[in-house]
Amino acid sequence: MAGITAIIMPKWGLSMKEGTVGTWLVDVGTQISVGMPILDVETDKIANAVEAPDAGLLRRKVAHEGELLPVKALLGVLAEPQVSDAEIDAFVAAFVMPVASADDEELTGPVYQYVDVDGLRIRYARRGAAQGTPVLFIHGFGGDLDNWLFNMDAVGEQAPVIALDLPGHGQSALKLPGTSIEVFAGFVARFMAAIDVPLAHLVGHSMGGAIAAQLALGLPQQVASLSLIDSAGFGDEINARYTGGFATAATRRELKSVLELLFKDPGLVSRQMVDDVLKYKRLDGITELLVSLNEGLFAGGLQSAQPGRLLASSDKPVLVIWGQDDQIVPVAHAANAPPGASVEIFEGTGHMSQMERSSDVNRLIVQHIGC
Repeated sequence: MAGITAIIMPKWGLSMKEGTVGTWLVDVGTQISVGMPILDVETDKIANAVEAPDAGLLRRKVAHEGELLPVKALLGVLAEPQVSDAEIDAFVAAFVMPVASADDEELTGPVYQYVDVDGLRIRYARRGAAQGTPVLFIHGFGGDLDNWLFNMDAVGEQAPVIALDLPGHGQSALKLPGTSIEVFAGFVARFMAAIDVPLAHLVGHSMGGAIAAQLALGLPQQVASLSLIDSAGFGDEINARYTGGFATAATRRELKSVLELLFKDPGLVSRQMVDDVLKYKRLDGITELLVSLNEGLFAGGLQSAQPGRLLASSDKPVLVIWGQDDQIVPVAHAANAPPGASVEIFEGTGHMSQMERSSDVNRLIVQHIGC
């Protein structure tokens, strides 16, 4: 109906099928702006706020706290004052949840793919536009490709997107290629070759940012640009309580207290997130693997490699994004970005800027890569 806009359950990440409605953050009668957080939703990965994709006056809350609803279900209604309540009632009653067609499913392809690189089986995902230079997302220490669940689809509207589980992480082979940033950068370069991607815009978070920076220094012909989020590699310090604590945490309580360091709002750490990470942590050999990697990269709370500080010698466009309240890598390190880099600092944001400020981060990435 003209003048009425639906607020629907978003799809966060490749595997999300449903979400549980939490608290509404705005009241009926509130003038909503694009990007405004309007209600909380918890998925099997994370709790987060649904941000308004459109502007308008909130006229109806359809979803109720505690409801488990599928992706694309109607959550609320935006409409201007001249739209009658009867028209809104009719809109809600007639709403039919959009269903993906068979053609859509065919185009999106499998959710996850696998490739062998140096004898290691690597999980990755490809989404997004069919044409253009791909955007490659590289996660951090202890993470996996789901760290980009709020970013891949949004950036993928403008460019092809790829995310991988680094060796020893996620559902990739539980073996490390080495314990240095240089070794990981070389591995990512060979991963790109294995999936026939000669050139990519690199988006790296934390340890993944240092890997991306090193790849730009060592193999610049494979890098179109760099977007580095709360990145390692720009200074000495890193929070040993996090890196060491994550490596050795063996119980739900220990792991939860460590994961809460990642976010400004510790409430974003859902029980399911803790359970998922704990399942990974209990795989045979993972503790020893992570302890080894931590000692190679971050022994004593100091970063062994700082390729970000050398990017002044590179001609690559660099975007640096940081959370003002990052408890893992100090925001002060952003001052070491190369001359000419675009630097954005988000207030009220922790180490996971790509989740905590996803709309802003996605907008900055798309602008940076020139789409």
